[in-house]
Amino acid sequence: MTAHSPLPLTLEAARDLQNMLRAEIRPGLSERELNAVEARFGFTFSADHRVFLAAGLPHGSRSWPDWRNGDPEDLAERLSQPVEGVLFDVEHNGFWHPAWSPRPAGTSDALQIARSELAAVPQLVPVYSHRYLPGTAGERGHPVLSVHQTDIIIYGNDLADYIRNEFTGRASRLPAHSTVGFWSYFVHGGPGADVARPTPHTPYAVSAQESAEYLRMLALERLIGRHHYPHQLIEAGLTALVLDLATETLPLLAGLSRTEHENADVLFDQVLAELGLTEGLPADDTDIPWEKARWELVRWWLRLIVNGNLAPGAGGDLITYEGWGALARPQSLRPLVVKVDAYNDWEAIRHSTREQLAKVIVAEADRLLAGPWPPLD
Repeated sequence: MTAHSPLPLTLEAARDLQNMLRAEIRPGLSERELNAVEARFGFTFSADHRVFLAAGLPHGSRSWPDWRNGDPEDLAERLSQPVEGVLFDVEHNGFWHPAWSPRPAGTSDALQIARSELAAVPQLVPVYSHRYLPGTAGERGHPVLSVHQTDIIIYGNDLADYIRNEFTGRASRLPAHSTVGFWSYFVHGGPGADVARPTPHTPYAVSAQESAEYLRMLALERLIGRHHYPHQLIEAGLTALVLDLATETLPLLAGLSRTEHENADVLFDQVLAELGLTEGLPADDTDIPWEKARWELVRWWLRLIVNGNLAPGAGGDLITYEGWGALARPQSLRPLVVKVDAYNDWEAIRHSTREQLAKVIVAEADRLLAGPWPPLD
């Protein structure tokens, strides 16, 4: 089942999406060609992916798979990358799926079991670069996943939403959920992070002023449509209370028990109002939804990355999705986005390490923070 039930993608709608691409669009694949690709490589396209490729075949960049004339070895490698990435993390980073049998002590034995388990997982089919759709015959509406080893996030609620997000910066604000078996683990509880889910940062405030700023940033995240876990709001309230920030409702928020988590949102709103933070939030008064709030949040997320309170990969994906994409792809943020793509790119990781690529993201975040704000295009 899919997380939502969109209308079937039509050839006309697919061509409209392809008009958004900065790519040459060649004649679409015929039914015979699509069937031949599936037979040759042993997978199936999902229904919307199949319609998209029938409408036209994007060309002009190696990022687009060329299912008609592409190098068969290259296409096979792209298809294998999601599984090979998981195996890489099994071998080098200690990954082990909780549904698998207990991990043996020997690495070779662990890889043998992992490879056997992975042979049965749903196939991921490349859409563009390291963005993938589950290959489920006849099904539609699956989210597009950005995949690098076990760092897997959702990059669009479905294929149409992904195209708008990746190439125009206009993405749906509806919650997204992974829908296919094994891969759902990574975006709903595994080591990856869904960019539509609460920001995976750690609190940082050490003064009353910083705790007030932290509350404001959480308010800005909610303003643009992001959600928070109740414990994040409660922890922010407790931190503010310990640091002598005083409001009538703050002790109530900070003291909520696990059975009272449903009250966190209402009490958080009351705390914001008592601190006068609600009136100071930026207005939605430009053609870009919540433009001023997003720029303020991008600066905050960059600071969290530099200070070590937000992982560079997760923070970079967040800024790419909620900042660069939603802000109409400003050129000033493109260098950061390029570095985040390199961090997520299978080819780049072969010539470097993720630690080195993470340091590059941190350095770029530091450079942006040192300049004018918003940064000049």
